[in-house]
Amino acid sequence: MRRIFRGVFIILIALRYGLDELVLTSFQKPWLHVIARVVSVGRNLQAPRGQRLREALERLGPIFVKFGQVLSTRRDLLPTDIADELARLQDRVPPFDSAIAIATVERAFRKPLKEIFTSFDREPVASASIAQVHFAMLRGRDGHEREVAVKVLRPNMLPAIEKDLSLIRMLAGWVEDLSSDGKRLKPREVVAEFDKYLHDELDLVREASSAAQLRRNMQGLDLVLIPEMFWDYCMPDVIVMERMKGVPISQMERLRDAGVDIPKLARDGVTIFFTQVFRDGFFHADMHPGNLQVSIEPATLGRYILLDFGIVGTLTEFDKEYLAQNFTAFFRRDYKRVAELHIESGWVPAGTRVDELESAIRSVCEPYFDRPLKEISLGMVLMRLFQTSRRFQVEIQPQLVLLQKTLLNIEGLGRELDPELDLWATAKPFLEKWMVEQVGPQKLIDQLKDQAPRYAKLLPELPRLLHDYLLQRPGGNQRRDLQELLAEQKRTNKLLQGLIYGGVGFVLGLIVMQIVLRVRLF
Repeated sequence: MRRIFRGVFIILIALRYGLDELVLTSFQKPWLHVIARVVSVGRNLQAPRGQRLREALERLGPIFVKFGQVLSTRRDLLPTDIADELARLQDRVPPFDSAIAIATVERAFRKPLKEIFTSFDREPVASASIAQVHFAMLRGRDGHEREVAVKVLRPNMLPAIEKDLSLIRMLAGWVEDLSSDGKRLKPREVVAEFDKYLHDELDLVREASSAAQLRRNMQGLDLVLIPEMFWDYCMPDVIVMERMKGVPISQMERLRDAGVDIPKLARDGVTIFFTQVFRDGFFHADMHPGNLQVSIEPATLGRYILLDFGIVGTLTEFDKEYLAQNFTAFFRRDYKRVAELHIESGWVPAGTRVDELESAIRSVCEPYFDRPLKEISLGMVLMRLFQTSRRFQVEIQPQLVLLQKTLLNIEGLGRELDPELDLWATAKPFLEKWMVEQVGPQKLIDQLKDQAPRYAKLLPELPRLLHDYLLQRPGGNQRRDLQELLAEQKRTNKLLQGLIYGGVGFVLGLIVMQIVLRVRLF
């Protein structure tokens, strides 16, 4: 019964904010239009459609807000105005009762709060759809107190998520079955992707481990600070981390007054992003201003502070190699090769004509290469490529969508910090160096080094493997050839042994002579 009431509430909210106008335009059922108009008499649809969608999701609650945030990353599926509006979704969720947060902490650690922390701020410093954060003082094993941040999962999240997800799946099924664009939009796949992200965020230990990995990767860069995790106090529903003290990156006047070099800050953001993506293949995929602060401490002035590691992106070696070849082709304006790479990777139907895809990619990229470098937007190029991909039914990989979304965040943030930021010029030397490492001779040497232990184990076994292979082949000539090969191998082994023993004897003789001479001298 509750599920029915919840479903009716969702439908009423959708009609009140005119969401039927977003989806029914492509529906082939006239009676649906009639019902929607009757039920929603008197509504006001003056606001843009993207704004109405965002406000409806906020009205439906935290799970739908989170769904809108994930949906905003799928610019390959959404019109630009809707994707831009959904990107503005922030977790404006009221905090839950502090008594519940304290009870959750005590249940997780099986201790009273006073035995864990010397002090605990009951008022949360931040509240989001999945969890909220409290500041506290933790006494470490060495007896010293540390300022920490305690992130506590909202209570009863899993049942609420499962309930709303089942409804979202049902709505996705309706869209796919009733809408002419349903198959292209792939609503069921989008909901499945959202399901994965949401369940990953419910395990705070996973978030802590992602933070630890990023912290380890970024240690030598000296551009970014990432909180340390206290593993003795990390559980699926509570994690304790180092408290970070910084100024939100949106407060640029405070940063300028503190002496932060804002243009350098913009360039550093680009460097951090490309280092995470192309060097490590492991990147913070939610780098919006709410998760970014800047240190104003004298020792770390101007360094970024990263927060909230619920969504991270990863790239495999295949992904990185694919990107390397694409960037190389883009730099050379070899659009045919770009088209061929899309087809070879299987992201485009096998029957796609290379010349048509080449022409479409050229129409996207060529105008940007004819502009001054500082007017080129990598994010805009990728966004237009994703829009063009709809025409050719390109299968966009989730990890590359996260990459594109994060690049748009970084580019937008960088241009806000420094309107003259030339993202392309900042990134190009890094990308060129990385591409040489990916496809150049150094890459081959590195791969040989990585495989050296395997080769060392395999080489002594080659004669036996060859022996077994030749014995299994029919005919008598192979056996005679095998005997000759083995005899030759024995002669070679004796020669090598003689050289080795002779060399060792010669070296030992030199050492003995040196010792004798030293004895005579002293």
